[in-house]
Amino acid sequence: MRTTTVRRRLLAVTALLPVLALAACGSDPKIEGAPGASGPAASATEDVVSGLSRSEAAAGLLPEEVRKAGVIKFGTSFGSPPSSFYADQATKKPAGIDVDFTDAVAKLLGVTVQREEAAFETILPALDSGKFDVGTGNFGVTTARLKTVDFVTYIDDGQGFAVKKDNTAIQPITDLVQLCGLTIGTSAGTTFETTLNTKKNVCADAGKKPYEVKAFSESGALLTGLQQGRVDIEMSTINGLRHLTAQESTGLRFLNEFHRLDVGFAFKKGSKLTPAFQAAVNQLIKDGTYDRILKKWGVAESAIKESQISPPEHP
Repeated sequence: MRTTTVRRRLLAVTALLPVLALAACGSDPKIEGAPGASGPAASATEDVVSGLSRSEAAAGLLPEEVRKAGVIKFGTSFGSPPSSFYADQATKKPAGIDVDFTDAVAKLLGVTVQREEAAFETILPALDSGKFDVGTGNFGVTTARLKTVDFVTYIDDGQGFAVKKDNTAIQPITDLVQLCGLTIGTSAGTTFETTLNTKKNVCADAGKKPYEVKAFSESGALLTGLQQGRVDIEMSTINGLRHLTAQESTGLRFLNEFHRLDVGFAFKKGSKLTPAFQAAVNQLIKDGTYDRILKKWGVAESAIKESQISPPEHP
């Protein structure tokens, strides 16, 4: 989103895979659920998608040329769990919330997923050029993005903060003025970076020292920067930070949620694909597959009641 953010995450964090318990081919492939979620997540290898079959109601909403071609091009940003990542670096097998929802929707629409990895910040511009039909990467629905992009929502995530466990000086952030004088690490091209940069005036207005924003293109560098004290606090996705801080060896703690955001499939403005995707997501909610996907990744608190097309940003 997610946002996110973030991303090409896990490209520089390969060394942490055992720590984060991501190996889908290991003897114990379970990924623990986030604090506050509904218990531990299911096995990372659990298949909640393959049993789905084509929904004539949803597939019938696709443009005729797409139904005939039978292929939809997805631009995907791979990062850290639970959004989208490589469960097995050797085989580059994709996994995560975004991956399961993409595959589930494709099953209902009767199309093949043509998935291409792309840097997070390049995906939305590539939609307008036609390189991709759909973008996934935990993209949060924001007022700014809605000017050029349409969304079909499928979860509720948002912005949160994390710090080192031994940092007791920083309290939960309810106002960005609390960040004045600090160095905040975040991911390049995300809503986090935009939020921080557009609100820098809050410190000057309060007569305080400005905060510094350090944007990282790789999550490994961001994580290391926080662990080594080069940044004081990290701003990233709520689900991602909760998962990360649940791993004891990272030495981090989840500080708090800051701003919730709907997350959705991203499309070129005016795309004719959105009604079919919305119908597919709502079918997943109705038949129970939706809840199984969220439970699998330990993010039941991110459930939405129904999918919407380009809803306004959460206040």
